[in-house]
Amino acid sequence: MSSDFSFQQAFEAFSSALASVVFYSFNVDGVAIPVTVLWLITGAIVFTFYLRFINIRGFAHAIRVVRGKYADPAAKGEITQFQALSAALSGTVGTGNIAGVAVAITLGGPGATFWMIVAGFLGMTTKFVECTLAVKYRQILPDGTVAGGPMYYIKAALEKYGLPRLGKVLAGFFALACVFGSAGFVHVNQGFSQVKTVTGFDNAWLFGFIYALLVGLVIIGGIKGIARVTEKLVPAMCAIYLAGALTVIGLNYTEIPAALWTILKGAFAPEAAYGGMIGVIIQGFRRAAYSNEAGIGSSPIAHAAARTNDPVSEGFVGLLEPFIDTVVICTISAVLIVITGAYLQTGLDGVQISSYAFATAFDWFPMVLMVALLLFGYSTVVSWAYYGQKGWGFLFGETKHSIRLYKVLICSVVAIGAVPNVLAVFDFIDSMIFLMAVPNILALYLLLPEVRQDLQVYLKKIAAGKTAAVQTAVKTGAPAA
Repeated sequence: MSSDFSFQQAFEAFSSALASVVFYSFNVDGVAIPVTVLWLITGAIVFTFYLRFINIRGFAHAIRVVRGKYADPAAKGEITQFQALSAALSGTVGTGNIAGVAVAITLGGPGATFWMIVAGFLGMTTKFVECTLAVKYRQILPDGTVAGGPMYYIKAALEKYGLPRLGKVLAGFFALACVFGSAGFVHVNQGFSQVKTVTGFDNAWLFGFIYALLVGLVIIGGIKGIARVTEKLVPAMCAIYLAGALTVIGLNYTEIPAALWTILKGAFAPEAAYGGMIGVIIQGFRRAAYSNEAGIGSSPIAHAAARTNDPVSEGFVGLLEPFIDTVVICTISAVLIVITGAYLQTGLDGVQISSYAFATAFDWFPMVLMVALLLFGYSTVVSWAYYGQKGWGFLFGETKHSIRLYKVLICSVVAIGAVPNVLAVFDFIDSMIFLMAVPNILALYLLLPEVRQDLQVYLKKIAAGKTAAVQTAVKTGAPAA
């Protein structure tokens, strides 16, 4: 007991110190605005306007791409575009959609929900840019596997502007932050919290060991193994969670208009307790960024492995992530919490708020949440283990011995993830992922003009029916879709 406590104290002290540096803030009307959050918000707005709202006008095309209409079986890559989306979603749809939404509403009030949705729509464009560049600058290794992600386009971006050394430094910085950010503390911790609440199981070390073992079984197979699991796991876990959440909302359907009004009123006329409108906006954007990771640079690592010769097509696939993650799932979570009044309960923290909301319907419903949370968290840890692996490979080489060492290390870290308390682990992971955003967003700015040019060329090809899939269909006489 004492060893657990001393470890917890040390971890909390470290996380707090790190967060104070990463989330350096300036005050506006008494509200602390983290510079890193402003960095993400500004980038998402600039990208959206510069690409003329491709997040909206390209939505229908994105659906067609992910359904395989333009797929080219002969294209380079390791996994299908749907599998790439599933793998990336498994990394974003996680604890942040449940516990993170509860934290946002607790700190920013119901109005934070509205700004989370806005951030989700803006983040769609950021993901479009990231995923396009991830495929464009990926490297196909001799064995056919893919090495890709922001590390490679960060390096390329600075080289194009005559700063190759700075490019190497920033790419290495991103990779290092990615390796540390791949630690699945939050998801293991929140999963254990829910299991403890629902079942009474109270052995954090045993829980962590079992969790690490299950993670290890999947990551051994690399991105192909992860994709095979996530393409089945992601739809299943989303269906379980949404079915439970919509059931609770449906049982309270008469309160839906009042809940929506509370959210809208809180977005534009928030209570002083939540720091005013600026405070509510910041909480909404911060939690949305943590949930969908737009601008962080994590998901592009999975998308880089997609089987396509058109980088822009993968950009369209990527823009669907924030929509599914934030606009759909996070919004339903928020409405659930507001409609049941769970956020008004005292003494509850993180996932406990969501658990209370589920319990208002049936006393056994927290069990449904527990299953969903465990699946969400597990899939996220698995995907982030792959992201960290690619960061590790960039730093230390993509050799078998190097990658094997990383996998042992990441499973060891996962094993201790259930021990620290929730605030400490949120601080630590937030710090790591927001550090990744610094060089990533910079590279996106530098390469944005060529993304727009590539987009224009791609749209002309689509209009003329000149994609690889269409050409193949014409030659063989098969249908293009």
